Amino acid sequence: MKWLVCVLAIALVSFLSGCSSGQLLGLPLDTAGESLNSPYAETEPQFVNGQYLVFISDRNGSQDVFLYDLKARQLIDLPNLNTADSVASHPGISSNGRYIVFASSRQGESDIYLYDREVQTLKNLTATLEADVRYPTISGDGERIAFESNGRGQWDIVVCDRMGKPLALSSE
Repeated sequence: MKWLVCVLAIALVSFLSGCSSGQLLGLPLDTAGESLNSPYAETEPQFVNGQYLVFISDRNGSQDVFLYDLKARQLIDLPNLNTADSVASHPGISSNGRYIVFASSRQGESDIYLYDREVQTLKNLTATLEADVRYPTISGDGERIAFESNGRGQWDIVVCDRMGKPLALSSE
């Protein structure tokens, strides 16, 4: 019995040690920061359609949004997305990979941003909203964005279109 417990303990330690090596799915640690795993923190992964993985990493010195193509096994450049004065969190991506939504704190204000990969533009969806916002998500077709807002004193769910216009949602 002691022998079985010892073997199971060794197997568990071996398994857990293998998980921390950055070699899951055959994706090695890249010390240059040009791949999925880097010497820095990679957090909040969101997976879509078997091809794209959007996540947050501090490999550039601040929490930025990154996109990894799992089929090509490479990072995708996101021009005009990340800025040095922001802290990004909670990324999401549309099914076709065109739109990326995320929360960001810039100069003490929290906002929800939408990045369009096709035209490489970044839009602040909540610039006129006087509230804290968090936890954005995007519909598969990229037409609607939902997030939490505390504009009425408690956390509520807001749904808007890609231009940031709130959608009228009724139970009728």
